[in-house]
Amino acid sequence: QLRPVESGGGLVQPGESLRLSCTVPRVTSNKCGVDWYRQDSGKEREWVSSLSADGTTKYADSVKGRFTIGRDKVRDTVYLQLNSLKPEDTATYLCKTYSGGYCDFTYWGQGTQVNVSA
Repeated sequence: QLRPVESGGGLVQPGESLRLSCTVPRVTSNKCGVDWYRQDSGKEREWVSSLSADGTTKYADSVKGRFTIGRDKVRDTVYLQLNSLKPEDTATYLCKTYSGGYCDFTYWGQGTQVNVSA
């Protein structure tokens, strides 16, 4: 099963936190890395964060300092910790994974919904 599965979304108030998980075979995440995107209704899909095979992390400016991507070695997942959530963070969060010799095959999960509202 190479298609990732996201979980952990929910409804929270501004300032609160959520931890999203992306379940993906370790062999693919270790070799090719994992990306998180988000998409709100009526808007384009937006890149949020990346975890590279070598452990390098990157973040969109809009989430830098608030979100953290990492590998949960106990649960064998890639997580996205969302802190200090804002209403504009409301979106469906999707995990993107890769496979193949050159990591050129891509897989999207179905997403997990995050709603931030007072």
